[in-house]
Amino acid sequence: MAYQPAFYIPYVSPLEDDELYLESDGKPMAETERHRNLMIYAIQTLESHFEAVPDVCVSGNMMMYYRPGDYWKSVSPDVFVTFGVERKERRTYRIWEEGKPPDFVLEFSSKRTAANDLGLKKALYAEVIGVREYFLYDPERRYLPSGPLIGFRLEGQSYVRIPPSIGGGIPSETLGVEFSLRGDGFGFYDVIFGEWLETPAEKAAAAFHEEAAARQAAEIRAQQAEEELTRLRAALTSQKNS
Repeated sequence: MAYQPAFYIPYVSPLEDDELYLESDGKPMAETERHRNLMIYAIQTLESHFEAVPDVCVSGNMMMYYRPGDYWKSVSPDVFVTFGVERKERRTYRIWEEGKPPDFVLEFSSKRTAANDLGLKKALYAEVIGVREYFLYDPERRYLPSGPLIGFRLEGQSYVRIPPSIGGGIPSETLGVEFSLRGDGFGFYDVIFGEWLETPAEKAAAAFHEEAAARQAAEIRAQQAEEELTRLRAALTSQKNS
């Protein structure tokens, strides 16, 4: 019988490097259903807007690592956009592998996160990661001290507050749109085309209504033409009988 030490420790194969970069932090996707729905809305809207751009990553609620080999140095932006990287599915976003940090980050603030969004997280995005633009939106419109919608742009290693445009929206140079309050929510406004960006579902609904309106207008014109033709026939018959 082979000798076995009293304190035998079985061999366990080391984890692959990829496995050490966790894909979830174990936290809920969002603070509330409203926060979750806004996150999905923002991602879908921006994905639709940039669908013709081949080298752009639009994502969110994804573990983002910013120091190689340090598996604890991570952050999970609600929404982010990076230009000049491959459009593909990712399990995590590792800045050194992508070659650059996100150009844009949007966080949805809450009572629990507002202080951190304006403090440590803001400093992390500016001074450590180097995100060019950082926007915050408070769906409850209660917890950000200077308004429910705030935008910052990187100058050096610090963020400078982005002033609102004449129309009241906050312009994003990286995305080429304005963020504006819209009803009890917010939206992305394309100043050049003078229209709000839409999700694929909103575009489909608008196209359906346009088609329905066009069919209705065509039916009305056909009915009017038939009524006019009937009127003319009646007039001709009347003339023949007189």
